[in-house]
Amino acid sequence: MLKTLVAALSVGLAAMTYSANAQDKGTIGIAMPTKSSLRWISDGNELVKALEEKGYKTDLQYAEDDIPNQLAQIENMVTKEPKALIIASIDGTTLSDVLQKAADKGVKVVAYDRLIRQSPNVDYYTTFDNFQVGVLQANSLLKGLGYPEKKGPFNIELFGGSPDDNNAFFFYDGAMSVLQPLIDKGDFVVKSGQTGMDKVGTLRWDGAVAQARMDNLLSANYSDGSRVDAVLSPYDGLSRGIISSLRGVGYGTEDQPWPIVSGQDAEVPSVKAIIAGEQYSTIYKDTRELAKVTAELVDDVLSGKEPKVNDTKTYENGVKVVPSQLLTPYEVDKSNYEKLVVDSGYIKKEDLQ
Repeated sequence: MLKTLVAALSVGLAAMTYSANAQDKGTIGIAMPTKSSLRWISDGNELVKALEEKGYKTDLQYAEDDIPNQLAQIENMVTKEPKALIIASIDGTTLSDVLQKAADKGVKVVAYDRLIRQSPNVDYYTTFDNFQVGVLQANSLLKGLGYPEKKGPFNIELFGGSPDDNNAFFFYDGAMSVLQPLIDKGDFVVKSGQTGMDKVGTLRWDGAVAQARMDNLLSANYSDGSRVDAVLSPYDGLSRGIISSLRGVGYGTEDQPWPIVSGQDAEVPSVKAIIAGEQYSTIYKDTRELAKVTAELVDDVLSGKEPKVNDTKTYENGVKVVPSQLLTPYEVDKSNYEKLVVDSGYIKKEDLQ
């Protein structure tokens, strides 16, 4: 009887020890840029879920697009000596000193969807194929315009993302790899003449800034009765600002149909706009998958395993090439949104009513 009791206690203690160890793998700091974008809220939640399932505690912080705030948050995380940091930076060039402190403490650093520049202390980068995002956006404009069956010329205006976000340049370059030959050919006309990220960039991905710029483009270049046929927008939040500007001067009617407007992130308001025929397309990037892949990479690194990466050449941050894991983006429009974002569970059908 006593032996049986001792054995049972031993098994119970072993189970308790295993359970404790399974949930005692250390803390991972997660620095996200802002809650003003729906996608970053999703990213934060999914990262917490994926890491906690692997037995880690998490410290999730949002900086509300305030660079000093994010720096202070990361500095605070480093003092607590986490096992790793996952950082979606607002401006990665400002983090060099704090990342050196992290490296001195042996803290691994993963740049999450935004490459951290000018630091040797970025161990890995997880993101989507950002050049391909731009290619998809440009091709969706062509498809929406019916090009090359319809020859044009078409009037197009260009918007870029935030110049302090390395991804913005990949999105723009990818799109221009498709559009520039057509602009050179004369089939597409940038009536404003504004091209290049120095002219078309939108600081902090701010929809209000995009709306104000679109207002200016329309009044300065289209008050002669000509129409905008397409707008390259790299992000849904900008697209909604652009669409508000277009609505203000009479687009969206039978006499003045909507231009073809691209986007990115498959945010619920923009998928609704696609269903309504206001926005033509968006790019779906399954942030659940990105969070899962990032959690797996962090766990592999901290467990002494070789993490999965599929790109060791592209993402040079000014100091080093950062080993990267790239996921596949998908173009979404009215014809396939149900299959891609609803059937996959990314967006609930009732949220689109």
